[in-house]
Amino acid sequence: MSVFIPKGPSSRLLRLAYPQIIRPLTATSLNRLSRPSFYHTAMPTHFTIPKTQRVAIIEETGGSIVIKKDWPVKTQAELAPGECLIKMEATGCCHTDLHAALGDWPLKANIPLIGGHEGVGIVVAIGDNTANSPVKLGDRVGIKWLADSCLNCEDCRNGREQTCLDAKLSGFNVDGTFSEYAVSFVNHVTPIPEGFPSDEAASILCAGVTVYRAIKYSQTNAGNWIVLPGAGGGLGHLAIQYAKVRGLRVIAIGTCMHVLFIDPLTVFIDSGAEKKELCKKLGADVWIDFKESKDIVADVKAATEGLGAHSAVVTAASSSGYTQAVDYLRNGGTLMAVGLPGEAKLEASIFFTVFKSISILGSYVGNRQDAREAMDIAARGEVKVHFVCKEIEELKDVYEGMKEGKVAGRIVFDLTK
Repeated sequence: MSVFIPKGPSSRLLRLAYPQIIRPLTATSLNRLSRPSFYHTAMPTHFTIPKTQRVAIIEETGGSIVIKKDWPVKTQAELAPGECLIKMEATGCCHTDLHAALGDWPLKANIPLIGGHEGVGIVVAIGDNTANSPVKLGDRVGIKWLADSCLNCEDCRNGREQTCLDAKLSGFNVDGTFSEYAVSFVNHVTPIPEGFPSDEAASILCAGVTVYRAIKYSQTNAGNWIVLPGAGGGLGHLAIQYAKVRGLRVIAIGTCMHVLFIDPLTVFIDSGAEKKELCKKLGADVWIDFKESKDIVADVKAATEGLGAHSAVVTAASSSGYTQAVDYLRNGGTLMAVGLPGEAKLEASIFFTVFKSISILGSYVGNRQDAREAMDIAARGEVKVHFVCKEIEELKDVYEGMKEGKVAGRIVFDLTK
């Protein structure tokens, strides 16, 4: 029988935790230390794998979700070369999961399937004849939207693995992470830094890497102005923090939403003033409430000495967010398209897009390196995910809240119970 003996944080983590040599333990750090997922320094090399598990499966297009408790778990012998079986600890819930279930995107999911694509867990089996596996039994890893790619095509060779024509997408064309055990691929799972709790890491695997990559390629330098429409939402609150890590000045655009989760203790925001306070706390230099503003373009220019912003990363799933962005960017500015408003079209003045030399770039999740970088920044404590934990059985209610626009923060399902 294998025995798990916690060895505590590594010396690297101590350096991260105590940048000034020593500092008092806060309530947050004590809470982190108390979590089982904090310690992953010693793991068994053999695991007992059950025959069945709980899963949340999309049985038909339209959002129908069924929780099944007797779904078969793949055995080690059933894993193909390059595949690994992961015992899930936590998985995030993203609006993409809802779109996959509803079938309201131009691209359709391979239904029926298990949803989810922000999962963290322990590798408990690896397929036979897997050559040069970068992971081993007992490693804690993350499953992203991009589950696998060929790694040989032009896109993959140029760091655009997510646009590989043979890409496998978790919870979309292959089974995802709404399960107690998930199958993924050794070459694409993301290592989770020691000491970074699984529930916090989950949202970085999609929301975090998505905004991190968009900001990374936004053609901005330290001191530049970046506008973030949808700043208080699940992606937006992370975008503020990643932008500040890069030394950017942030203009946060948002408004009052029904519910926004501030922290794991489930504090709710129900006023624009409180959302403004949150965005400011996260580092935003300027706050604009788009429902109170009479002219967002004028407001952005007023905050930027009349010139406009250097870049905008639009995480809001509304076409208006894109149209306005072209108008408030300065000459040579860059619009990063991230939010996916279904069938909407981008309406922008061709004349002024050309005249102002505006760049419009689509940014779609991230590659393996982007994921490692985004995860490392968060693990160092420079980015904090604001989320609440729920049980997978609550998935239907979460989807209903998303459809009604009542959920603006991140939801994470605890799969250890």
